[in-house]
Amino acid sequence: MSDHSELDSENVRDAGFDDWLDAAEAHEAYYLECDAGHGSLPPRQVCPECGSTALTKEPLPEPGEIATYTVTHVATPSFADDAPYATAIADFGPVRMTGQVVEIDLEDIEQGLEVEVAVTVSETTGERVVAFQPV
Repeated sequence: MSDHSELDSENVRDAGFDDWLDAAEAHEAYYLECDAGHGSLPPRQVCPECGSTALTKEPLPEPGEIATYTVTHVATPSFADDAPYATAIADFGPVRMTGQVVEIDLEDIEQGLEVEVAVTVSETTGERVVAFQPV
């Protein structure tokens, strides 16, 4: 049995999602828009609202606004070293997305807080995750 599994897992990219994270890190986050104006996030080949396959990349409108959030004090093993942390759903106009709220004290997070997309690294896994930081 080969011992390349660890090396292979480090080099595996999630097609579409890692490309989007790369764009977000370069401050070029985007969403996908169909001919009918529905927004969605990659990786998508088909609009989840109308089934259109004519999707174009559009710049993500910023700032977004936190619609709801939760603070996790007792995390699953996959995020144990990150706790406590806040996860939020933020509204960016045509799309909503979930991410970890960073660069702010947890008690200062509130609905309506304006945020921009960032990318952070999980302290537990070392993997990149979507983050929101206050504007």
